[in-house]
Amino acid sequence: MTGASGTVGRHLVPRLTAAAVRVRALTRDPERAKEQAGELVRGDLRDPESVAAAARGATAAFLVWPFPTVDGAEETVAALAGQVGRVVYLSSAAVRDVPGAGPQSPGRPDGEIEAMLVRSRVRHTVLRPYGFAANALRWAAEIRAEGVVRDYGGAAGLNPVDERDIAEVAARVLTGDGHDGARYVLTGPEALTRAEQVRIIGEAAGRPTRWEEIPRGAARERMLADGWPASIADGALDFLHARIGDPEPVTDTVRRVTGRRPRGFRDWAAEHAARFR
Repeated sequence: MTGASGTVGRHLVPRLTAAAVRVRALTRDPERAKEQAGELVRGDLRDPESVAAAARGATAAFLVWPFPTVDGAEETVAALAGQVGRVVYLSSAAVRDVPGAGPQSPGRPDGEIEAMLVRSRVRHTVLRPYGFAANALRWAAEIRAEGVVRDYGGAAGLNPVDERDIAEVAARVLTGDGHDGARYVLTGPEALTRAEQVRIIGEAAGRPTRWEEIPRGAARERMLADGWPASIADGALDFLHARIGDPEPVTDTVRRVTGRRPRGFRDWAAEHAARFR
């Protein structure tokens, strides 16, 4: 396991251990990660030797790549491919399969890492989730302070997927057969505008909330001030603009893989309401 204490990994580890699967987690700080079940191994995702050592004897690996570039990824993928029989990679719905060019995700590392897995010839499955429901936590401070979220793209229709559903799909793929080579696009059960998400959070938290639209340029300046690279900020804003009037689709992948309906954003908001009060 890489990313065992991350947004998805923290839900994946207990699912695997509950299924009597032995889990070994790679972590830079075992002391901080000790609340995670399973065996903890000190290492660094960008240190292929430590990755290979952690993966030795494992049958499968769950790979996340939390960095903005692919620097060091080729060596990490090769290290995993040399030790395990299967890799499940947490990619992104931003990836597009381009005929003759393979998986592409301009400005993001996901497509390149997918291509590395193909070149490695390791059996692998790619999970391509749309935005995590947990991304809404970035609004928590604004909602607690004023009940107002000020940003660009309130009318953009997004389909957030609950991170627990991603973890459940990953657990099924890691422990089952018939998934080799699959590219699973994961969504929630319905598309909602960002303004609707803010309203739903307010209803769950029991306080009035609203969206306040700001100009795209102002949103860009704020993102740059927060440390976003210009190319990533522009790509994110382009994406939001494209989703205004053209909401993200709904897929049935969670249901097909797990056998049940995906959790909705209202369910997520109700369970995290205390974070917004």
